[in-house]
Amino acid sequence: ISAGPATSPTPWQSSEGTTSGSHPTSQALIRANASQKIDHLKKWSISTYKFTRQYLSERFGKGTRTVDKELEGQILLLKETQVKYVNVLKLAKQMTNHLQNMVQSQRGLADAFADLGVKSPELQADFNYNSEYQRLLVKNGEVLLGALKLFTSNLTTLVHKTIEDSIMTVKAYESARIEYDAYRTDLESIQVGPRTAATVHKAEAAKQKYDVQKDKFDRLRGDLAIKLRFLEENKVKVMHKQLSLFQNATTAYFAGNKGALDDSMKEFQNKYKNNDGKKPFILEH
Repeated sequence: ISAGPATSPTPWQSSEGTTSGSHPTSQALIRANASQKIDHLKKWSISTYKFTRQYLSERFGKGTRTVDKELEGQILLLKETQVKYVNVLKLAKQMTNHLQNMVQSQRGLADAFADLGVKSPELQADFNYNSEYQRLLVKNGEVLLGALKLFTSNLTTLVHKTIEDSIMTVKAYESARIEYDAYRTDLESIQVGPRTAATVHKAEAAKQKYDVQKDKFDRLRGDLAIKLRFLEENKVKVMHKQLSLFQNATTAYFAGNKGALDDSMKEFQNKYKNNDGKKPFILEH
């Protein structure tokens, strides 16, 4: 009896989705990724729950919170300053728009007076005088307009970039503080309970999570304190210069002093000559 042809054995494949060479299949990778996403979602849900619970307990006066009086005083001052500077920026833009409209009207008047001077020989001298005077006001107005636009540009950078950046750091700090207090509250509630093998293990796990949150909170608190200090120092330096130039330009304009107005405008433009003609950051003064 002749034997049939020999057949090669089929490679064994485990039910876990790996081949005999121990290489993971695409299904195994998908399951691993899904497991990681589930773990991440679970941690996020727990953290969000703790954050919300702590936030609500503080709102209703039931929970305790960590208080840094000096830092929170600086945060309150920053928020008040932001509101006031936003209002100053709004008014400065309104003033710029009003001046621009007035300059356009003066330019139109100058042209109208000049035209009437040609067509009214008996009033030619009067019309021409008023036309030239309006043109002079237009020139002065355009110089002041340029100064106001530079002032509002710098103020816009200060309000919507520099101060807003600090506000975002404040929000991150406040969130970290609530998270820290949530884990601190959990740890304290476990520590005051009866000591058993289970509670000791639970307390150790809670302490590890508490330490992580405390490190994050302390780091953000330090970063915020440094940022607020530098912000205040630079804000004072920048605004002292900008307000001085703003005052000089407006005073010269309304006094009819074109020479002083031109000098003030040159001071405004000097900062654009830094960094090879590039506009410097508002705090680089």
